Amino acid sequence: MNQPVAVFTDTDDLDPEPGVRLLAEAGFEVRVAGTRDPDALADAAGDAVALIVGYARIDAALLGRLPRLRVIATMSAGYDMVDTAEARRRGVWVANLPGAATEDVAVHALASTLSLVRRLPQADALVRSGGWNAEFTSEGRLPRRASELTLGLVGLGRIARSFATLAAPAFGRVAAYDPHTDPAHWPAAIARHDDLGDLAAAADVLSLHVPLTPATRGLVDGALLARMRPGGFLVNVARGELVDPVALADALDRDHLAGAALDVFPVEPPPADDPLRRHPRIQLSPHSAFLSDTSRRAYVCGPAENVIAWHRTGRPSTAVVDPTATATALEGVLA
Repeated sequence: MNQPVAVFTDTDDLDPEPGVRLLAEAGFEVRVAGTRDPDALADAAGDAVALIVGYARIDAALLGRLPRLRVIATMSAGYDMVDTAEARRRGVWVANLPGAATEDVAVHALASTLSLVRRLPQADALVRSGGWNAEFTSEGRLPRRASELTLGLVGLGRIARSFATLAAPAFGRVAAYDPHTDPAHWPAAIARHDDLGDLAAAADVLSLHVPLTPATRGLVDGALLARMRPGGFLVNVARGELVDPVALADALDRDHLAGAALDVFPVEPPPADDPLRRHPRIQLSPHSAFLSDTSRRAYVCGPAENVIAWHRTGRPSTAVVDPTATATALEGVLA
C-alpha cells in the first residue's frame, strides 16, 4: 500500500525533524522541499495529500498543480499565504496554528512597547558612543511614565488578550478595537472602542494584532496615524502589510510619532534600500516575535499534528477552511 505523502514547503530557520518524525510514525512519507518556489513545490508535492507551509504562497495556480492535495497546515496563526477560496473550491482543508507562540508574541510586544516608551535603543546608542545622562536629557524627548499612558490594541484575539494581561499592571489604561468580539464577552479590564479612529486618538501606544485580509491591508494609513496622539508609538508584531510604510516614515519625520517597533515587514527581509531599515526612530526585529526554545518545536509539531488529525478523523484540529461547510464563518476572524 502506498503511503500518503506530506510535504514541508519552506521551514527557514525552523528544524522540521520533530514534525517529520511525528508524520513518519503516523504512516506518512515525508519530504522537506525547503523552498517557496512554486515550480519546485509542484515537483516535490505533485502526489502529496498534505502540505505544511511556512511563508510559501499557495495560490490558485499552484493548487491546480497539486491534484491529490487534501489538507494544508500552516506553521503560523496567520494563513494569508493560502488562497483559501480556491482551497475550499477544490475540497482542501486549511488549518492554522493559533496558540503555539501566544505567550512569546505577547511578551515580545510588551518588551518592544516598554523599550519604545523608555527610549532604550537611544539610551544604548548614547552610552556606546561615549555619552551619558546629560546628553540623554538634553535631547528634548524624555522617557514616558507608562502608568500615565493608554495602550491601544487593534484586535482582541489570543495574543492581544495575553499582551493586555501582561501590560495592565504597568499602563494606566488598556483599550481595544475589535468588531468581531461580542460585547457580551468583552474583558471588563479593557475599555472598548467601536471605531478604530477613536481608539487611535485615545492611545499613546497603538499595537496591531489582526491578520492580513483584504479588509486589513493598509489599515494603518496616513489618516489613521494622523489621529494618533502627538508623541505616540506604533507596535507591529502581526503582518507588515497592515501598515503603509510611507505614511509611517512621514509621521515619524514630522515628529508626530515618537517611535515605532516593527517585527514584520511587507517584504521579508526588507531590502537594503528600505528607508524603514535606516530610520533612527524605528526599533527593528527580524520577524522573531514568535521564536522561543519552546515555540520552535511547536511550530513544526503543531502542523504535523493537524495533518495527522485529518488523516485519522477526516478533519484537522484547528481548521480555518472547512470544505464540507457551506458558510465561511471560520475565516476572517481576528487573531
